[in-house]
Amino acid sequence: MRAILAIDQGTTNSKAVLVSERGEVLARGSAAVGISYPQPGWVEQDPRRIYASVYEAIEACLKGAPAVTIEAVAVSNQRESVTVWDAETGEALGPVLSWQCRRTAPDCERLITEGRLDRVEALTGLPLDPMFPGAKFRWLLDRVPAGRRVRLGTIDAWLIHCMTGGRRHVCDASNAARSQLFDLKRQAWSEELGKIFEVDIGLLPEVLDSSADFGVTRGLAGIADGTPIRSAIGDSHAALFGHGAFKPGDAKVTFGTGSSVMTTLPRFIAPQNGITTTVAWRIAGVPTFAFEGNILVSAASLPWMAEILGLADVAALVDLAETAEPGGPGFVPAFVGLGAPYWSSDARALFSQINFATTRAQMARSVTDSIACQVHDVIAAMRAQSGGKLGALYVDGGPSQNRFLMQCVSNLIEHAVVQCEAPEASALGAAYLAGLSLGMWTDMEVIAALPRSTQVIRPEGLDRTGLLNTWNDALARSTFPHTPVKCE
Repeated sequence: MRAILAIDQGTTNSKAVLVSERGEVLARGSAAVGISYPQPGWVEQDPRRIYASVYEAIEACLKGAPAVTIEAVAVSNQRESVTVWDAETGEALGPVLSWQCRRTAPDCERLITEGRLDRVEALTGLPLDPMFPGAKFRWLLDRVPAGRRVRLGTIDAWLIHCMTGGRRHVCDASNAARSQLFDLKRQAWSEELGKIFEVDIGLLPEVLDSSADFGVTRGLAGIADGTPIRSAIGDSHAALFGHGAFKPGDAKVTFGTGSSVMTTLPRFIAPQNGITTTVAWRIAGVPTFAFEGNILVSAASLPWMAEILGLADVAALVDLAETAEPGGPGFVPAFVGLGAPYWSSDARALFSQINFATTRAQMARSVTDSIACQVHDVIAAMRAQSGGKLGALYVDGGPSQNRFLMQCVSNLIEHAVVQCEAPEASALGAAYLAGLSLGMWTDMEVIAALPRSTQVIRPEGLDRTGLLNTWNDALARSTFPHTPVKCE
């Protein structure tokens, strides 16, 4: 049997998934990554640990796998996280600055003050927010020891560098599109953006299609040297592709540490209303565009609240939340500011409208409701701009497997959601792109027709007014400018 080994390198863990030519998951493995917070607002990872976790995930996957011929390796990865390494030795020269990291907020504010916002958005489809890597690249370069010849890259570029024994410095168009140095219309690195962010674009990887020849493996766990790497794509984009969401208006929500809401577009549309425009994928030189809303903190609030309430785990928290009716306090998970569609770096996490009658169950419910409320606001912004109907809406990621959480989402957005049994949508999307490159699947129609086990969750027609009013009140309090009180 022929198969593709797909790697899904995420924020908290790396996964390896073996996918058959029938689109079935044959085996899977995972390994934790680790993340550190050196000071408030700073979030970083060790690039060496990221690659080591990929190596471990592959070993775990292949250990229990059936006998197959691995035709190719596919890569999906966390986006907007970037790092720097020595071009000659491959030595990591800095941390991975996570997409969650806010350390470049002052640099972004300076660029906004200088009047750079409109031009950056026009070229990249992205706002000047520290989530995006433009200013992060400069921060990394400023701390490289003198005399080093360096390479800058997104996580796919770092992984491919490692997997090819340092022979390739490449990334795909979807990852490049999230770098803030890539001109969406020209589909190329931009000298103008390089000057704005003070980054030499000659240090960046070559940009390839999402389904392309990224080199061959060398020294990768359990994989024969010379195995081709035939796809690379950002994880959210890969999930959209994995669902077969190829029609304009089709969308997906990936739930994880944060959440990504993405909908396929018929053409390039400049972003408005706090959402971004991005390259969903690029095949045979032709980009498919998408709207995206990036939610900075989503399911990450669940273990935090479970610990505060003294509950055993997230499952216990969700069970407790399910016992409470909507209408309790409001909660805004602005632990690292707010992303789409608000883009407020100064927003603060808070509970609102708490009183002596507030129960633990209501507190838990306000946290689970905040996941749905953020998705509602992003989809409302997309609907307002596109003017088109929302098509099939797929959900993936660990929290998507919880019926209660997804019913809350469906109720609030008043639209059915398609719950997918397989949680590896990103890995499957990367595998499909690799298989497309090899001719394992002849075209996207064949990929869309591959069997998928799904369940449709439809809205229950509940009154949303009270919940949205409470949410909007909490949101206003979270983003209102705060003046510290000085105690004499």
